[in-house]
Amino acid sequence: MLVVIAIVSVLMTAGTIGLSGMGGKGLSSGVAITESLFDEARTTAVGRNIRACVLVAKTLSNKPAHDLRRMVVAHEEVDANGLPKSTPDQDPKWVLSSRGAVLPDQVYFSERFSKKNHAGGTEAIAEIADDRIKDVKAEFRGTYFIYEFNDQGICKTPGASFIIGSGSRNTSQPATGASTRVMSTGKRDFGGFIIWRNGRTSVFRSPEQIGSALKSLQSGAKF
Repeated sequence: MLVVIAIVSVLMTAGTIGLSGMGGKGLSSGVAITESLFDEARTTAVGRNIRACVLVAKTLSNKPAHDLRRMVVAHEEVDANGLPKSTPDQDPKWVLSSRGAVLPDQVYFSERFSKKNHAGGTEAIAEIADDRIKDVKAEFRGTYFIYEFNDQGICKTPGASFIIGSGSRNTSQPATGASTRVMSTGKRDFGGFIIWRNGRTSVFRSPEQIGSALKSLQSGAKF
């Protein structure tokens, strides 16, 4: 019995050390929430044989407090028979297919560290305006980052990353004018995952996997 208790204690300690390297409860919850949205988008694409996407609010005209925090799943507009209204080479109108989710308090999407190609790429995630989103409510009008899947659930930008971090910003102002800033110098205040070609995700297990730039981040730095 004592041996079993000792083994369990060692395993629990090891697990705690591993998790403590990647931020607090809010950050972990944010990663889990976002992964579920990506899974929903991929399932929608495969199940309905249409394009789907995850939208992340960049700037909301009437709700700046949700900038870089609100996320929602959408699919391309279809006709009465459930067939896409746009051809594969056309940019579709997107229809919201979920109520969306908001990242925990003081957890924000990082435009700086989220890239189309995480393995050395510098190109930013694509953006769309609300005129491409059908029947979007007035409070959620604005600009969104977009992660898109084709009708087979294949990621349009394989190797892209989704990174969030703990920080602070003036939520009464748009994110474009009130940047998110690091609250401490802890590298563990960031987390996220890579989206592979098949739409699956792999969570970063250490800050070093996210990027070397994290090492030089100081309190108050923008992300």
